[in-house]
Amino acid sequence: MKKDTSWGKVATWYDTVVNDDDSYQNKVILPNMMRIVAPHKGLRVLDLACGQGFFSRAFAGAGARVTGIDIAPELIDLAQSRAGHNEEYIVSSADNLSSCKDSEFDVVTMVLALQNVEAMAKALREAGRVTKEGGKFVIVLNHPAFRIPDKTSWGFDEEKKVQYRRVDEYLSESRKAIDMNPKNPGKEMTQSFHRPLQNYSKSLANAGFAILRIEEWVSHKKSEQGIRQMAEDKSRKEIPLFMCLECIKLGGQAVVQK
Repeated sequence: MKKDTSWGKVATWYDTVVNDDDSYQNKVILPNMMRIVAPHKGLRVLDLACGQGFFSRAFAGAGARVTGIDIAPELIDLAQSRAGHNEEYIVSSADNLSSCKDSEFDVVTMVLALQNVEAMAKALREAGRVTKEGGKFVIVLNHPAFRIPDKTSWGFDEEKKVQYRRVDEYLSESRKAIDMNPKNPGKEMTQSFHRPLQNYSKSLANAGFAILRIEEWVSHKKSEQGIRQMAEDKSRKEIPLFMCLECIKLGGQAVVQK
């Protein structure tokens, strides 16, 4: 049975976190998304799993016509309350885009959401259906090679004075219940799904996409002063937090990969 992976139950807290001036969304992801999406007047953008419309508003502010879709009505309410004339918001799951026409969008984006979607293959096929031939699909994930719930952790080599990242069970798909609000543990949970990179590439190919490029984005934050500060800051610059997949919609039938 599918479990609810909506972030609607923590909508107010999540909205505060995302809109914080020092958030990863503001400092790391948004500048890169604006560069890759390059929103402009007339561009049709679907922001899939848009939450409260943080990225949707930025694309619309640059002139694009934006449709935002999210499964959480609480987040869509927030998005609609701030919407401009070239934004619309719809409550729906990522694997059911029945409100959208075939080949309707020039660009589809999905930021920090695909890892919370259980029916990934179906969601990607729907994204493929609504993306124009030659259009883009831009996905941002917690880096699946370094951010696996309960399977990755930081360690420190006292002899070498090096901070390292331990990774276990990378190739095994897994799901994990995680706290939506870490400051209030055990209250509101969601599901996070780990998949290795090959699963993403195969599922994207099956949905009619080819990966144009992969970018890996690091944290902008600095450690507090202390004996491990230099090692921690160095590891932040070497081990990425996020992975971005920029994909293109191909013409013709997708080749099913197993």
